[in-house]
Amino acid sequence: MPPAVDCRIWVQRYNPARNGEDEATAVAASPDGSTVFVTGQSDGTVGQGDYVTVAYDQSSGTQRWVRRFNGPGKHDDHPYAIEVSPDGSTVFVTGQSEDDQGEPDYLTVAYDAATGAGRWVERYNGPAGGDDEAVGLGVSPDGSKVFVTGWSLSNRREFDYATLAYDASTGARLWLSRFDPAGHFSDYGRALAVSPDGSKVFVTGHIGTDDVTIAYDATTGAPRWTARYVNGYDPPLTLRVSPDGSEVFLGGTSVGQYSGFDYRTIAYDASTGAQLWTTRYTNQAARKASDHAAALGVSPDSSKVFVTGTSSGSGTGYDYATVAYTASTGKRLWVRRFNGGDDKAYALAVSPDGSKVFVTGDSQFDYLTVAYDASTGEKAWTGRYDGPDSRRDLAFALTVSPDSSRVFVTGVSADVQSAGDYATVAYDAR
Repeated sequence: MPPAVDCRIWVQRYNPARNGEDEATAVAASPDGSTVFVTGQSDGTVGQGDYVTVAYDQSSGTQRWVRRFNGPGKHDDHPYAIEVSPDGSTVFVTGQSEDDQGEPDYLTVAYDAATGAGRWVERYNGPAGGDDEAVGLGVSPDGSKVFVTGWSLSNRREFDYATLAYDASTGARLWLSRFDPAGHFSDYGRALAVSPDGSKVFVTGHIGTDDVTIAYDATTGAPRWTARYVNGYDPPLTLRVSPDGSEVFLGGTSVGQYSGFDYRTIAYDASTGAQLWTTRYTNQAARKASDHAAALGVSPDSSKVFVTGTSSGSGTGYDYATVAYTASTGKRLWVRRFNGGDDKAYALAVSPDGSKVFVTGDSQFDYLTVAYDASTGEKAWTGRYDGPDSRRDLAFALTVSPDSSRVFVTGVSADVQSAGDYATVAYDAR
């Protein structure tokens, strides 16, 4: 069992006066470690959701600023991703925002990281003027460009991947690439990552029943390679590039021949798109196992890949299941399961010093965060957060401070007076 130590440093809740539904979906830390940024959806004055982004002091949890964004349609606005520029000056948020007809568009906002002042706002409405939703976001290593991806309705009334590059300073669009291969199925971009040298942008998603990954030239948007994985319905949910830039890793859920749903992890050569290896995980001890991968991370030295998600237990409901692989071969190094009742893992992060892997989600409707030794998989500690109403606490995202000293977890937590609040928890990572 992990040590029975309370590693919690601070908790901050965000609940505006209207006591509506407030749900945090993403979190990021500033490169200098001074500030933590949380974004999500918060009920507005007429009951529709707005983007709300909050900045906290990392050490104390003191709120530095809050910014709301309510789109021109005054309808529903829902952010899904947040990133900070490498120099720490700007915070970028993307997601979907309904126009005055109630149709979602991509909506990307840039804020001054120190003050929260808006720098620019850009919308993308696809050719059909219909449903366009951005879910993936990345920033170039030199801080000059911002990339977003998702899915966008075409004139054929099918969805395409739509990936855009913006000038990070002004929001001016640099390029747009829509991906719609022969057959014209609906194509959904799900995740995005930028190569460490800034030369390529990788996007993955699913086309019909296959998953397809594309490498784009970061300067022009021209496709460099495309890789397809064919095995029934296999939607990838997460994508990471190794810190040395040599490999691209995909994590998702895949239907096995005899095992039901499995975790499925794939490695591609980042230069060519050649598949290097693929591996699967299922809990063989459970009857009719159902294993759904949710998040993936890579060690700072590029030697290991970690995948987590929700896995059928052996008479225990669902468990967290976290798996470590050798990055070069896909050889399984360790598997660790956490059973606290009914447990669903949603997010994973690796400490910048490479020593630990952190997983969070919900256990019996509490936030439950687990720290593992990255080399051995041994538990270092667990942190549980039960909000004031003891009713509904779901952690959706986490990040680690640049010095590896703290872990920040956020999500939604019920209160006695509100449907849900942002609740952000800081833990001592060591």
